[in-house]
Amino acid sequence: MKKHQFVCKALFLFVVLIGLNACVKDTIEDVVDDTVQEEEDDQEDDFDESAIVNLVIPEGFEFATSTNTTITINDASPDAIYTVYAYNNAQFNPTERNVTNDEGEPDTEFSFDTDELNQVLFTGRPVGGQLVYTIPTPSYYTQLYVRRKEGNVFSSEIIDMAGGTATYTHSDMSGKARQAEVARFKSQRRLSYARNSAIKIDSLFCVNGSGQLFTVNPLNGNLTNLAAMPLGSYTAAIDHDNMFLYSIGKNSGNPLMRYDMINDSWSTVGNVGMGGPRLDFREEDGLLYFSTGAKVYTIDPTNATVLSTWDINNLDVTAGGDLAFAEDGTLFLSSFGGLYRLDLDNNNVYQATRISADNLPFTPTSMTFDSNGELWLASNGSSSDLIIMDTVTGGWEYIYGPNSDSGINFNRTINDLTTFTYNDVEAEDPDTDGDGIKDSEDEYPEDAEKAFEQFTPSKYGWGTVAFEDLWPFMGDYDFNDTAINYRFVAILNAQNEAVQLEIHFEVTSDGAGLTNAFGIEFESIAPNQVESVTGTVLTEGYINVAANGVEEGQDRAVVILFDNNETMLNVPSRVDVRFTTPLSVAQLGIAPFNSFLIVNRDRGREIHLPNRLRTTLGENNLDIEGINQDPDGNYQTDSRLPWAINIVHDFKVPKERVPVNQAYNFFNTWATSGGTQYNDWYKDNAGYRNAGNLKASQ
Repeated sequence: MKKHQFVCKALFLFVVLIGLNACVKDTIEDVVDDTVQEEEDDQEDDFDESAIVNLVIPEGFEFATSTNTTITINDASPDAIYTVYAYNNAQFNPTERNVTNDEGEPDTEFSFDTDELNQVLFTGRPVGGQLVYTIPTPSYYTQLYVRRKEGNVFSSEIIDMAGGTATYTHSDMSGKARQAEVARFKSQRRLSYARNSAIKIDSLFCVNGSGQLFTVNPLNGNLTNLAAMPLGSYTAAIDHDNMFLYSIGKNSGNPLMRYDMINDSWSTVGNVGMGGPRLDFREEDGLLYFSTGAKVYTIDPTNATVLSTWDINNLDVTAGGDLAFAEDGTLFLSSFGGLYRLDLDNNNVYQATRISADNLPFTPTSMTFDSNGELWLASNGSSSDLIIMDTVTGGWEYIYGPNSDSGINFNRTINDLTTFTYNDVEAEDPDTDGDGIKDSEDEYPEDAEKAFEQFTPSKYGWGTVAFEDLWPFMGDYDFNDTAINYRFVAILNAQNEAVQLEIHFEVTSDGAGLTNAFGIEFESIAPNQVESVTGTVLTEGYINVAANGVEEGQDRAVVILFDNNETMLNVPSRVDVRFTTPLSVAQLGIAPFNSFLIVNRDRGREIHLPNRLRTTLGENNLDIEGINQDPDGNYQTDSRLPWAINIVHDFKVPKERVPVNQAYNFFNTWATSGGTQYNDWYKDNAGYRNAGNLKASQ
């Protein structure tokens, strides 16, 4: 039964909601007759200081869950490309599980989740020596993770956010020095090939839990010992551009170890904090991809920082194995259950598709693609076998080891292997669309008008705008009348100007008995600065739109995404807004912009976030005497409670008639502290939620 069948009584104090008789309300005005008397009756009830209407909210607090921060990047190089993440080094949902390790012994593996906002906020490049964006980040974040790429050189730094600003100035030259060293080494190697007319072949680099590092010649099986590792490991991955091999130690904090292939020496970068069997390096983003159990992580090899986490579905066996990227970028995973292809779905989850049958000759502990695109796998025996597998059919063939016909035994374990190839010619990185951004760094390499992206709240995260729709009357503060999940993607050109806005959204709750619409006002954009709007769903006949898709009669550009919340429930949707000329990101504004609800087909009755202005077509409704709880029209009551809240998170709304402070245990503390305490109150941390008071997905 919908909530507005219960609003006859208790529009002010929620402690009297239980036991009220239900009656149907067809319009908001139906509640007016009983309201004054109910208020007088409620004043006779015992005072409950924990009730949401009795909270003492500090003056000026607007129930904001995010902080707008202006990020300034100073860099004189016009070829530098930046990727900026919201960063939080806290470990969530730590898990320890019993496994059989890559040496076939009982062991334990530790894993954790990174914060889901540890994802890309924006990409861009300095123009005129600077890159400046203002972005919203959750209030509990205090740091940003800045990654820089120039050519094939990556660097990174964690910077602080304070007072609404964050600044990074580039000065590091170590990457260029390494590139010069690599260039000299490869030049000498080419001269050696030329003098000796030698065949240039791959090298299979192998590691094991005993701390051995060695290479295997794939043509003849010859083995060459290299510098011993600081700590035994089950992982290995190579950065070809910088000629580093990376490996994660199997114990003692799981240090990320780096092997210098030019100087045959090891160093330790830092502790990863968890161990596991699977690792590969992705040249496109300069990151290590690490996997344990049913999770994939990215790790920055320059400082061992764990950035992002993905779940894996459909693994039959989650222990053992390895990761490997094919030449076309496809990610493969092997476990003790066989070989799988991993595909990232729309929910940011890797779906595993099994490639190999269940007739593998051994449980694979490692794998790598060679320069011919063939997949090598190794066993974990005391004298390991090497096989080659077809990734399409799952067929395989012994090459080396005690079970092969080669007569070559290594007499040692291979717990992981990776491939290195000396390339005489550097891979071409064209600029197909001619916008000055190389294809590998261009999100739209075939469109000269587009290059970079800015995300709110993040590349994979969702935010929620949730409404109480009885304004200007008091509601019950379950914030489930209409709740909309959103992700905004501003598409920018090579000069960091906005040319298009993608609005991804989904109505996640329709707790109202009213037909509500949802719109967005761009407060610094005129209607004629919008070229087109596509994807809106308008069926009720009272929203008038111009030829370019914006609402008519507005002083500023307004886009109504839909006009019937019930028909949009659980329907993933997208609206595209194209601009007539590129806009600065400052003029575009900060998402979710001036979001608002239109209540029950009454175009003038708009509900906004606190202290946001109504649109040209909005009305104040000051004529409702004795009932209006927002006489000043700032969308907060005299006790400062809002009718709308923006949460930079996928918000799980409370059940019908359950105030938000009864579903979330630290809401009261957050609100009465003015947002200084428990500013992550909405998350699924231990003790934060009363799951029984949360609404199930509709």
